[in-house]
Amino acid sequence: MEKPHVVLASASPRRKELMEMLGVENLTILPAKGEEVPPEHASGSELVMALALAKAREVAAQCGEDDVIIGADTIVWVDDHPFGKPHSEEEAARMLRRLSGDWHTVYTGVAVLHNGRETSAFEESRVHFRPLDEEEIARYIRSGEPMDKAGAYGAQGLGALFVSRIEGDFFNVMGLPLCRLGQMLKEQGVELL
Repeated sequence: MEKPHVVLASASPRRKELMEMLGVENLTILPAKGEEVPPEHASGSELVMALALAKAREVAAQCGEDDVIIGADTIVWVDDHPFGKPHSEEEAARMLRRLSGDWHTVYTGVAVLHNGRETSAFEESRVHFRPLDEEEIARYIRSGEPMDKAGAYGAQGLGALFVSRIEGDFFNVMGLPLCRLGQMLKEQGVELL
């Protein structure tokens, strides 16, 4: 059986690595370039699903109907507010101080478009940070790692030194919930195994 052409509507190197880890051979990276416009008054799950679907639809317009388009969006959710990627080192420090010694939620929305059919879903994981001191926050920011990650940390990198506990899908925290994605693809007749 011929494997489908999969288009990942994301510039995230972590999402690309995860797709390659699954053995997806016929993979194209085609990041969505449109401005992310979050729906007003959306919950964390509604926000990431809407953004994932918008990314997938934008990229699908450049692809064939037989292609499998995957869009994803991840946010860290704290006190009923999203923490996206920090715009400055100061913002990254504020985010890390807020996460220090407390729980937060990571939401990833995933959208799959294939043969004219759209599905979207989300995954939710809870993450606990150990208490952080100002010096380690400053060193972490100097590493550059926080600047392109939702919530200003990467659980798969140096940020792992801060994560004391995860409840839920670890890959969701990395930005692509693989179990959920596999189920969504299967529902659309796309088998990864």
